[in-house]
Amino acid sequence: MLAERARSLPARSGLPVVGAAYRNLVLAAGGGPDRLTAAADLVVRIAGYDDDPVVYPRRIALTGAQDGWRVEREESASGPPALWDFGPVRSAPGAHCLVLGSADGPDPAGLVAVGDRAVPAVEEVWGGAWAGRLLLELPATEEQFARLLEVDPAGWAGMAAVTVAAPGAPRHTPADRVLVNPEAYGRLSDFGRQVVITHEATHVATRSDTRAWTPLWLSEGVADWTAYRDSGRSPQQIAPELARDVAAGRLPADLPEDRDFAAGAAGIAQAYEQSWLACELIARRYGPQRLVAFYRAVGAADGTDEDRERRTDRLLRAELGVGLGEFARLWQAEVAALKD
Repeated sequence: MLAERARSLPARSGLPVVGAAYRNLVLAAGGGPDRLTAAADLVVRIAGYDDDPVVYPRRIALTGAQDGWRVEREESASGPPALWDFGPVRSAPGAHCLVLGSADGPDPAGLVAVGDRAVPAVEEVWGGAWAGRLLLELPATEEQFARLLEVDPAGWAGMAAVTVAAPGAPRHTPADRVLVNPEAYGRLSDFGRQVVITHEATHVATRSDTRAWTPLWLSEGVADWTAYRDSGRSPQQIAPELARDVAAGRLPADLPEDRDFAAGAAGIAQAYEQSWLACELIARRYGPQRLVAFYRAVGAADGTDEDRERRTDRLLRAELGVGLGEFARLWQAEVAALKD
């Protein structure tokens, strides 16, 4: 019965899945002779996008019938829900991306065009070492977006998109999905939408080079730098909040810390803008290739031999010939120049 249900998942959900199956089935009494509760892992792969199976722990209520057992209800047992738990899904394929959108949500066609432009833009900087494809999920509402992330919607209302790992992915698996907040994304201009998706595509492309010790100012900075590259926008246009702070005499004392990027944090816009400016400084002064090399060197470093600040200082000296203190001073001069 569950085997047939797994086979019917593409028709029921609208997902282009292959190899769907329920595994690790455990049955328990469900409150009566004709009721059972099943716990199982639903394992699926999105055709052409998932290299590893995606695992959804499920809780399934079964009811006895004359011809056997039937599924009365199925829901997430732990972790985030699946997109199709909110209703049928429609898939919209592109040349470089696939958008999975709630059938009662925004039309995914526009997001396909944005994703298809983002992937080549990222490859121009980061090369073809990554898969070169983008999987985007577009729920119908901001509330659904928050539920897919298991976060409080209030703290994420301004977040247009975020990159995550597929549920149940192995620890080594790069984060490979972009979740889009339909309401925050919908408020953006066409240019802003392209920046957001190219930013997230950069996270997908660089995830195998990103480690827990990679400073967020660097990982978020390279994503913004890649997204704004060749945009023709001035620093004041790219970093308007920071420029306003500088005009008012408020200059940052140091590079952003990880906590400055927390959803809902005061000054989060400035943290992103400061990070973009730091990576723009590296790319302009030393060349884009040195920025890429520095980023990859940070990811390749041993994570246990020294703390983050000493590691960053050492790698800055090795890749760019300047220590962290000197780089911070160069960056502060760039920040101050925003008032001109």
